[in-house]
Amino acid sequence: MTDYKINHLNVLEVRKVDFCPPYFETLTIAPGYNLLDVINDWIYTNLKGKYYIGQTVGLNKEDAIVNVLKIGFENKKEMSYFMLACPHLKYS
Repeated sequence: MTDYKINHLNVLEVRKVDFCPPYFETLTIAPGYNLLDVINDWIYTNLKGKYYIGQTVGLNKEDAIVNVLKIGFENKKEMSYFMLACPHLKYS
């Protein structure tokens, strides 16, 4: 028999936040086809804490304005695990 634990943040639908608070640990990556959706699904399935994912603008190496995918986590440990384990980051 498998023991399932319910994530209270999922039940209350407050796990994925609509904006990125300044205390979140963040990274930006180049957007790709369907990358936002597959990374969001991976985070939802494999991690437990609050997170943010969305498109925004940033600067590239030549200081030109470009679209980027911003990903943020409330927990620093989840950011580390995400960067090490997410298979979709190799495409960015």
